[in-house]
Amino acid sequence: MIKLTPRQRAFLNKLFDLYHEHQGPVHYSLVAEKLGVNRFSAYDMLKLLEKKGVARSDYVLAAEHAGPGRSMIVFYPTKQAASLLSQLTGDIKINEEWRQVKERILQRLRETKSANYRELLNELLARMPEHRSPLIYCTEMITALLLNLNRAKEKASGMNPFRALASLGSTGEAGLGALAGLSLGSTLTEKADVSLSDKLLSCTKHYHAHLLNLSEEAKASLSEFLQEALVIFDRTT
Repeated sequence: MIKLTPRQRAFLNKLFDLYHEHQGPVHYSLVAEKLGVNRFSAYDMLKLLEKKGVARSDYVLAAEHAGPGRSMIVFYPTKQAASLLSQLTGDIKINEEWRQVKERILQRLRETKSANYRELLNELLARMPEHRSPLIYCTEMITALLLNLNRAKEKASGMNPFRALASLGSTGEAGLGALAGLSLGSTLTEKADVSLSDKLLSCTKHYHAHLLNLSEEAKASLSEFLQEALVIFDRTT
């Protein structure tokens, strides 16, 4: 595992937070401002984090220039950063941000008609970023896997994958894994919609990798979310 000093961890945490707050790379001076340090110190630290593989940098055109001209350097966390921070802090805490994401997803499922599930599935997969926290990524991925199962149910008359999931055991870590296998399997058996299969397969790989690094507390919370979501899907099963 990559080793970080407490100071390096503080910079990576702040970069991670600012990246999500601004939904994109940030200038090193903003990191410096938020941490109350000299901007040159922030630059040096972020370059060090880049050498360690948990940050990346890019050159972009300064906002005040419309054409060729002065560029500035911006930084963003790599996909390894979320997993590393998770391990360093004893895994992702069950925090208010995750609770808000969870409730927003459940409310969206309650309000969305079954006929529009495919649209919601495409929306989730299209925005599935690798830089989000593992817990939130897995929460959104569980939703996508359930939506895909519902799509398979509608295309295969007489077959109810939700009941198959229940028989396999839909609680705990085993249930989280069974959901992925059942949902992905139902897609891979289809000859059509290759792009959907490829996207689900790619996202499922990240999903399994994140599950391995999450704490038992986090996995229990994901399992609880899965049960709540299944109740909503039961209205159409």
